[in-house]
Amino acid sequence: MSESLDHVARIQAEWARERPDVDVSPQGVIGRLHRLSGHLTEQLCVVYRRHGLAEGEFDVLAALRRAGAPYERAPGELAQFTMVTTGAMTKRIDRLERGGLVTRRRSTADGRGRVVALTAAGRRLIDTAFAEHMANERRLLAGLSDGQAVQLEALLTDWLAEFETPR
Repeated sequence: MSESLDHVARIQAEWARERPDVDVSPQGVIGRLHRLSGHLTEQLCVVYRRHGLAEGEFDVLAALRRAGAPYERAPGELAQFTMVTTGAMTKRIDRLERGGLVTRRRSTADGRGRVVALTAAGRRLIDTAFAEHMANERRLLAGLSDGQAVQLEALLTDWLAEFETPR
């Protein structure tokens, strides 16, 4: 086996040797995406931690900030925007509230509902963290040319639609 093979290629070569009857070519894409996802998540979390946040907490603050003034959403809406259960969302909101980054109040539209809103401190934090996050993502894409990044985005958009577009 050549030393120039990456981790996935080495696994594919071993499988090709042991199971030549099975086409392992899909592993080239899926395996590399899986490994890349782990590396990217690790690099993204460095920025979140620098701001005292976990990945999920960053997501909550970002979802509130994207809502626009007055920077608030219902907890169920936040769960939908961050793709977590309402139970997991409650834990995130509790921690952010203890940190003075969000508040909870009864909804004026529906007295039974709750609303989560960014505090001024929460807005300052997410604005700073988001700017650094975008610089970090730009750095992570630096290994690709602009054309490659555009092409990869188009391919991933089409592929993701196969899983997420309602039929």
